Amino acid sequence: MAMVAERAFLPDRLDEELRLARAPMSDLLSDVVEATCRRLPVLKKSGLVTRFERLVEAGAWTDAALALVELEIPDWKVRRLVCEAGEWLCSLSRQPNLPMALDDTVEVSHETLPLAILRAFVEARRRSVVAPETTSAVPPVRPPSHGMMCCDSFA
Repeated sequence: MAMVAERAFLPDRLDEELRLARAPMSDLLSDVVEATCRRLPVLKKSGLVTRFERLVEAGAWTDAALALVELEIPDWKVRRLVCEAGEWLCSLSRQPNLPMALDDTVEVSHETLPLAILRAFVEARRRSVVAPETTSAVPPVRPPSHGMMCCDSFA
């Protein structure tokens, strides 16, 4: 039971750390990676993480945060990055082509762009864990192997 409570508390602690941070730092990013990333160790073996690691080493925090979203939660896409009144708003979405009113987006703000992206990443990761991707109750329909015929009467 304590293990489940600790896991549920972890995203809150990470979000609080990111919210209070003034600038991105490698130790903060490594905390986020260590606590939330499941795909990165597997992808590291295949060599797909090298670009992300190079961005972190170079201090390209915005590009590194965007690469982390792309590598770790590929079903989420950046929907919007806007700077309003000195705050960056980052919106992540699973369905970026839907109208905003119908979409279930993650919207987070911070004074620094990379930290806004990382906060949105942590929240999207939390939502992915809490509500895993649902499967459709409608079976897939295969196209018929023979010709199609229209049976409608238009008279």
